[in-house]
Amino acid sequence: MLATLGFTMIIVFTYLIMSNRLSPIVALITVPIIFALFGGFVSNLGDMMLDGMKQVSSTAALLLFAILYFGVMIDAGLFDPFIRRLLTVVNGDPVKIAMGTAALALAVALDGDGTTTYMITVSALLPLYLKIGMNPLILATIAMLSLSVMSGMTPWGGPATRAIVATGVDPSKFFVPLIPLMIIGAIWVLLVAYFLGKKERNRVGLQKISIDHVIHTGEKDVVKPTLLRWWTNLVLTAAVMVVLVKGIWPPSVIFILGFAIALMINFPKNKVQKEIIMKHAGNALIVTALVFAAGVFTGILSGTGMVTAMSNALISLIPDSLGSQLPLIVAITSMPFTFVMSNDAYYFGVLPVLAETATSFGIDPIEIARASVLGQPVHLLSPLVASTFLLVGMISKELGEYQKYAFIGCFLTSIVLILAAVITGAISV
Repeated sequence: MLATLGFTMIIVFTYLIMSNRLSPIVALITVPIIFALFGGFVSNLGDMMLDGMKQVSSTAALLLFAILYFGVMIDAGLFDPFIRRLLTVVNGDPVKIAMGTAALALAVALDGDGTTTYMITVSALLPLYLKIGMNPLILATIAMLSLSVMSGMTPWGGPATRAIVATGVDPSKFFVPLIPLMIIGAIWVLLVAYFLGKKERNRVGLQKISIDHVIHTGEKDVVKPTLLRWWTNLVLTAAVMVVLVKGIWPPSVIFILGFAIALMINFPKNKVQKEIIMKHAGNALIVTALVFAAGVFTGILSGTGMVTAMSNALISLIPDSLGSQLPLIVAITSMPFTFVMSNDAYYFGVLPVLAETATSFGIDPIEIARASVLGQPVHLLSPLVASTFLLVGMISKELGEYQKYAFIGCFLTSIVLILAAVITGAISV
């Protein structure tokens, strides 16, 4: 009963989002409430929703202040020198622009954080895409594929960290066999970027563009961006990234402090500070609201027991004769599993069951842990991923529109990673 209710809810929710019948924030709130009421969960429905919102509160704070922080840095011209250098290389060629996007996103994504990857990549390159008429969905797709390859398998990235903790495996033994996959995945992303760029070259052609027409020169009331001030912003951003990767402080705290410092350095006047906050408040508010709405969705999904019921139902479908193929099965099913569940729900709820099942078939749980991260390209399309809302918001597109555009690329990327894992021996078949 619960499994059927859960699967039906996911189907209805996905349809409403992809058909643009409901906005994501409305669907995330109303759909699970209606299904929970239909399932008889009335008395404790409010507690489920509150628990879900509590779980995402730190993520909401992180995204709120990360958006504000990078907004300040964009206005202060931190990324202008990079864009100038990139423009001299690409010279209005969509193929070079797309491949430059992939190179930047792959490098930034090594820090393991989706918010940082999207903020830096999109902030730096969106003006260029808009200037020459390239489709911003290409920018978003390349950024997401880069993140899924680099962040999904590094031990300090969210999915891998959860997989390691949930199965109790050694991080180095988990990671080293995945390094060839990351290299193959990076090459694949560059190939996808080349293909998308070539299509855009055929559509918009080669263009001669002026650097001054693309570069953001900063706000008129900002303190004049001297070389010293630019280096100060760069050092501050580097320090924020280092502390973030090292895990010294909670990410939300890091960006709260970084935002306050950045605002004081670049906009010392109180009146201008208020104007800058208001300038970026709209995007920040929408993303934060979507995160809390996603918390309502996951809170109900977990609190009603639908997640557990769905995972048990899918696991029960695996016959004993396919026990030796469990790593491959986990890799393939990680795509739909992680699309309909949050990473926490999948890695801490489902993965331990899968690892224990693998042990009974004589399979090392570390292979199950590796297999579980191979569906991350599809997972990042899920409306339960907070950073995805940030990404589509930054390019001013609807989630459903982006999902339809990027799905094939994300699905094929997962398939490439799975095949590479089998060929390199990262997982056995």
